[in-house]
Amino acid sequence: MKTTPEHNERIARMTFASVYPHYITKIESKGRTRAELHQVIEWLTGFNETQLQALIAEKVTFQTFFERAQLHPNASLITGVICGYRIEEIDNELTRNARYLDKLVDELAKGKKMEKILRTT
Repeated sequence: MKTTPEHNERIARMTFASVYPHYITKIESKGRTRAELHQVIEWLTGFNETQLQALIAEKVTFQTFFERAQLHPNASLITGVICGYRIEEIDNELTRNARYLDKLVDELAKGKKMEKILRTT
């Protein structure tokens, strides 16, 4: 399924602060911790917990969030389907990055081992 320009724009305008509580709810309801979520986010973006809290307080959009991020070199190893989209087929970089994050949160909630989530050998 191809993303539309409208879909990409909606993701760009969405604030990270509006989605973050949903990530927390999702992973905690499955017995995972905020520390694990922060570890996953830091692996993908390079943001430590202090930086993450500042971005939340600033109410940055996903566009700004990913412009400031230093994406992990192994992020391209994140593949599969999330929200009906095959990640590796998403052309729009911002939308793909947002789906990378969604996929990692999903894997965390599903109980995958951290080594698998963080694509370590």
